[in-house]
Amino acid sequence: MAEVLRQFAEPVLSANRTSYRAQAVGRAMADGMWEAWLEFFPMDGRSPFRSPRETTQSNRAEAVYWATGLSTTYLEGALGRALGQPVVTITPPRAVVDAADSATVSARHRRVDAVLNPFSVYEKGEALLRKELGALAAWHLVNIVVAYRLSDDSEAVLNQLRQGALIDLIVARVRQHTLMR
Repeated sequence: MAEVLRQFAEPVLSANRTSYRAQAVGRAMADGMWEAWLEFFPMDGRSPFRSPRETTQSNRAEAVYWATGLSTTYLEGALGRALGQPVVTITPPRAVVDAADSATVSARHRRVDAVLNPFSVYEKGEALLRKELGALAAWHLVNIVVAYRLSDDSEAVLNQLRQGALIDLIVARVRQHTLMR
């Protein structure tokens, strides 16, 4: 049975500036692990909806801990996912893909969800971007790098990097792009 892990006091705004009340909800799975997601309640009384699974944790206490660390930026990203906003699709250069290798093609055309937009957060300050990125697991950071094409390295290479190196990479590339505008 699902239970509310945390209710967020501050409203979350969608891209079209609609306000939502958010709460983190979780439940035990058959294997004893906990899954958690976010539920959003429109302030205008429309029907609520939920995000896809946001995390899997080893127990209830870890799920609650995860929920307590969620930032407004993370909630905005989850709201976008829950609303079905478009996600970035990774399309490799044609010269790299061998048409006979369908496993490579399907793996490279998979959908990648980034939990936050590093360019949007950077506009509010580099320190905030570093803080927000520091709250994320390394796999989320890799998804951000891939989704926003911040590196030419493969996901396999990126997955070998530590969290700090991924944060430095994201910040440097976002700063570089911002300065080039």
